Amino acid sequence: MKIQFKRLNHIQICIPHGEEDKGRAFYCGILGLNEVEKPERMKAAGGFWVEIADVQIHIGTEDMQSTSKRHPAFEVESLDEIKSYLISENIQVIEQQNVGEFMRFSFFDYWNNRTELMQQVK
Repeated sequence: MKIQFKRLNHIQICIPHGEEDKGRAFYCGILGLNEVEKPERMKAAGGFWVEIADVQIHIGTEDMQSTSKRHPAFEVESLDEIKSYLISENIQVIEQQNVGEFMRFSFFDYWNNRTELMQQVK
């Protein structure tokens, strides 16, 4: 059987229990993402959901583990402007080598969740 994937629906990342306000300040405040209403039956588990482009990021809560290589990567425009903005907000940014025709860098939220941003070199 060949699985017919349609599109990416959501990405799950985690922050520590009880830090939803700080998470909203980062994801909705600094990054400017819109919060998406969670289904009522899932609210008791904590966390919150946001939308980036046409993909949701589900920010759950859990006992935090050590760092990991897991991360989402998003194509953007104005990569250098975004990097300067994040640095001005004291967000940790890691420079990365180009991959193929893409410039890229990663940044980290307050809990060491990594997000990679990429821009196609023209």
